[in-house]
Parts: sequence; structure tokens; C-alpha cells
Amino acid sequence: MTDGTLDVPVAEPKTKTFGKKLLARLEPALWVIASLAIFVGFWEFAWWRGWANPLLLPPPHIFLANLTDQFRFFDPGGTRAGALATGGSIFSVLGVIAWSSFRVTAGLVLGFTLSLAVGLGIRYFRIFGKLMLPLVTMLAPISPVAWLPVAVFIFGIGNPPAIFLVFIAIFFIMTLATLSQIDNVPVHYIQLARVMGCDKRQIYRHVILPAILPELFVTLRMNLFAAWMVVLIAEAVGVGSGLGQVTMMARNTFNASLVFFTMTLIGLTGFAFDQTLRYIQRKVLWWVGPSSVGGL
Repeated sequence: MTDGTLDVPVAEPKTKTFGKKLLARLEPALWVIASLAIFVGFWEFAWWRGWANPLLLPPPHIFLANLTDQFRFFDPGGTRAGALATGGSIFSVLGVIAWSSFRVTAGLVLGFTLSLAVGLGIRYFRIFGKLMLPLVTMLAPISPVAWLPVAVFIFGIGNPPAIFLVFIAIFFIMTLATLSQIDNVPVHYIQLARVMGCDKRQIYRHVILPAILPELFVTLRMNLFAAWMVVLIAEAVGVGSGLGQVTMMARNTFNASLVFFTMTLIGLTGFAFDQTLRYIQRKVLWWVGPSSVGGL
């Protein structure tokens, strides 16, 4: 109120409010585009200045210039003889990406679910914990790549060995992470639950599980990229068609353009996986604030 008059707040125009909301939604995507633009711009500048050999390090405008030629090397059926005689298509590329994505997804789901169950079981059942924990601790340092011959011996050629390697890549780490998070649950949470009459099963379900899931999702996201590395190695040595197989084919034929095109697909697919996992994380951990869930 000034000079005896009442100041009435003026509503902000709807178009301005809509513009702010739209900008807020588009801001993450704009930052991604800006990041890629800087990286690609530096790469192209290095080629333009002659700092990089285009035969060994072709810039994006070269290896993306003829996509149909690159598509010929993508065969969802697993042919390893080189380029397809009939020529590939965008659907062939999507099929190869789908096979790799399926193996990673299956391995992640199995590894996360079983590691959570085993971790809770180790702390819930005393005898099971004393028997299982030493075994998990001894097997955890073994590289997932070292399990590749074992996977082929047991499962043969195809999807099972690749899924098994992804499972191994995260199972032991996630199990130990589960144990660590259980041990870090504040004691007063458990004491308060006991005062309220909760039994052991209810404490694990309603107190411990909600307390450990946020950090476990962070650990899962950190190991997502390790899972992708493992499945690409498995595909490269011949367990089935996929992006790893195409990369190895490009290496054997010294096709640098195909190498970088496949690397681009791997990066974009991995980024999509991470964003999907973040979305699932926000939906599952509905009780966690957006700043905590949206971090990392």
C-alpha cells in the first residue's frame, strides 16, 4: 500500500508462464546438445587444421556421410562374413541395438534382483550369511571377462553367456553394496520400529529396504556402463550378434568409419539407458526428494 492506495498483485501472463515451463523442460536437452556440439566442433576443427588423419580418426561428417554403406554391416541374424550382400537398413541397425540392449537389460534385472535378495538374506539369516559372505567376497575380485570361457562352456553360444556376464559384472558388487547399506541404516530407525511393535520381517520390509534403495540405485547406475563394456566384449568374441560384433568386424577390416559409427551408437544407447534408469529411479523412489534422486 502506497499513498493510501492498495497494491493489487498483477497475474503473470499465461503465455509467459508457459514459456518458462517449456524452457525448464527443454533445458536438460539443450545442455546435452551444447555438450555434443562442443565435442563435435573440436573434432571437426582438429580435422580441418590437419591435426588428425581422416583415415585413422575420421570426423563425424565423414563417417556419417554414407549411412547406407554403414548399415550393410549390421546383421541382427549374426552373420560374421562382413557386409551384407543385399544391403542393410535402419531396421537392421535397430535390430542389432535391440539384441545388445536385451542382454544388458536381462543381466541388470537378474543381477540387481538377486543381489538384493542375497544381501538381505545374508543379514536376515545368520547361518546363510556365514556361509555365503566368504564366497561372495572371494569371487567379487574376479574380472567378469575371466568368466567368459566358463560362460561359453556352460551355456554355449548365444544370449545366455552374454546375459550371464552382465549378471556377474554387477551381482557381487551389488551384493556387497547391499550389505554396506544395511549396516549404515541409522540404528534409531530400527529401534523406533521395534518400539512400535514391528517384527524382524516388517523392519526389513518397511525400514531397511526403503533406506538402502536410494544408494543401491546409484550403485546400479555406476555399474551400468561396466555392464555395457562386458556385453560388448562378449559379443566381440562371438556369443551372438550385437554392437560388439560389429565393432570387432570393423577392427578386423580396418574400417575406421564403421568403428566410430558403432561407437556413436553405443554412446547414444548407453545414454538412453542411463536416462531410463534415472526415470525408473524417480518413479520407484517416490519418497525421496527430487534433488536427491536427480543427482549423479
